[in-house]
Formats: sequence, structure tokens, C-alpha cells
Amino acid sequence: MASLRPRPGILEIEPYVGGKAEAEGAARIVKLSANESALGPSPKAIEAVHAIALAMHRYPDGGARALRRALGTRFGLDPARIVCGAGSDELIQLLTRAYAGPGDEILYSAHGFLMYRLSALGVGALPVAAPERELCADVDALLARLTSRTRMVFLANPNNPTGSYLSSDELARLHAGLPDDVLLVIDAAYAEFVRRNDYSAGLELVDRAENVVMTRTFSKLFGLAALRLGWLYASPAVVDVLDRIRGPFNVGMPAQVAGIAALEDLEHQERAREHNDRWLAWLASKIAGLGVIVHPSVANFVLVRFSPDGDRSAAAASAHLETHGILARPMAAYGLPECLRISVGLEDENHAVVRSLAEFLA
Repeated sequence: MASLRPRPGILEIEPYVGGKAEAEGAARIVKLSANESALGPSPKAIEAVHAIALAMHRYPDGGARALRRALGTRFGLDPARIVCGAGSDELIQLLTRAYAGPGDEILYSAHGFLMYRLSALGVGALPVAAPERELCADVDALLARLTSRTRMVFLANPNNPTGSYLSSDELARLHAGLPDDVLLVIDAAYAEFVRRNDYSAGLELVDRAENVVMTRTFSKLFGLAALRLGWLYASPAVVDVLDRIRGPFNVGMPAQVAGIAALEDLEHQERAREHNDRWLAWLASKIAGLGVIVHPSVANFVLVRFSPDGDRSAAAASAHLETHGILARPMAAYGLPECLRISVGLEDENHAVVRSLAEFLA
């Protein structure tokens, strides 16, 4: 067995660890570690999953045709240019597998989503991180790190875990600086939360350029994280490539029917947005009022900076919150060891985290 050798890069991967979900001895868990929907899934999505339960012995539609049609209707897109996957994570991995390999480079911003680096290593490519400016992707820094070996650029917009975003003009400037043979992947997982006039999820770039892909997820606003459902919009050429390498039944039928029902429940979507609008601002204001730095966010979480070390560090704050059953996300893996990321929760959960941090910082 010692003679078996995995592909180069794989043993450099530290397996992705999701937000913590348990706290020992806590009577109640307030999970604010994974940016999940505070309001949960649409009741219509729940009903749809119940209705399909007796048909679980049947294979799902391998092309997710009804779901792609529903996405096309909801967002005004050509269903033929949509690919669905088991979360946007799978789609990111498929794209990386399709367009990069040993000797290639994959570029992203320094505090971008961890899956970009992990996916690059998984195919033997070199991950390259460009510095950010005030915890926001820097177009000039990204373009400066392009080389003849760059095959892909990943941009989370808005970005997880910083909550920052690039304007549509900056997004267009980034794309204009890329060679035609470099694929720009715009990861718009949090797009539904953004209410800024200068923001774009990137649809118009995909429509006019073959080398742009936009990925989205049902895990955030739509509250379907457990079902693992994502989708992307791309040129016909990219769609053709991905359909050749994805699994033939990569999206289960419960996920497909829940996704269709969730898309149709516009009222639930708006309630989730309005809840986030109210409590994101409240949470940022109240935590900043305790004397720590809260970075501006347009997503459904805040990034909080604590002292770099000592008894008021992020690690100490995380441990204190956990004694109250409150789970935040430490950010050391993202190169931000002095920070915690805290998701927007329900009203009582938001009050609980502020009370606990006030006690910690007193």
C-alpha cells in the first residue's frame, strides 16, 4: 500500500471543515457558524419533499430539466445554458477539473472562499492568492498576478467571509483584463441578499463572453443547505463540457422538487430578505458598539475583528460564546485569525449573541 501515490497536490489539501454545529453541555444551540437561512426553507419546499418521499426508489431526472426551466423563468435565462449540481461546491470542482490541471495556475483573492484553493490542489494546479484591499478583492492585484499559466480566476461576489463586493464596473474591468483563454468564475452565492444599485451577479458578462461563468446556490436565501443544490449559468460551450463530465444523476429528486417550489415562493424569499436587511444592520451596529471592529457586509453575516491575542482574542471570544451555546465561525483558515464570522440569526438569537459578546468584552 505504501507504493500507492495520489496525484500531486492532493496531500497538500487540509479537508474543508464546515461551521460547528454542536456545543458540549449546551441546553440550546444557536448556530451562527454557517451562514444558513435564519428563516429556514419555504413551506412549499417542505411540502414538495414530503410529496416525493414515496418515489425515492426512482432515479431523478439526470438533466434536472424542470428545475432548469424554473430557474430560467425566475431569472429570465435560457435553461439550456444552466447546469445544476450538488451545491455550488460540486460545480466549482467540475469547472476546475474541466479547465485546469498540473502546471496550470488558478487565481483568487487572498480571503476568498476556501474551495477555490482546495479545488485547485485537487487537480494538481497551483493556487495563487492575490492581496486584497481593505478586505475586498483588488482588481489590479488580481490582474498583476496573471501569468501565461493562469487558466481560471475565481471571484466570490459578495465574498465569504468578508462580506465585501466588487461593483459591476469593477467586475467588468476585471474581465476586460483577462485573456480569452482564462475562465472567470463569479461565485454569486450571496447575490440574493444584495440591495446595491452598483452590484451585478454577472449575468450580463456571461451573456456577452464565452469565458465567464456565474455560480449560485440554494443554500443561503432559499434555505436548502441540507439538500445540496446549486446551479450555474454559462456559455453553451462550457455547458457542453460540464455535461460530459458531471455525474449522470448528480442532483437528487428531493433537491430538484424543493428547488422548484422554493423558486416559486416569492413571498418567502422576500420575508427572508427583509429579515436579513433588518437584522444585519442591527447586529453590525450593536456589536460595533461594544468596541470591536465590524467590517461592512452585504451578505447574511458580519465579520468581527477582535484583539490579535490575549484574553480578548477571537479564539477567546469563540470559546466564551460556545459556553452559552452560541456557535460562530473562527476565521484562521482564511488568514484572519483575529476574526469571527457571525451569521444573522432569528431575533432572539441575534440578541443572545450581542448579550454574550457584551459580557465577554465588559
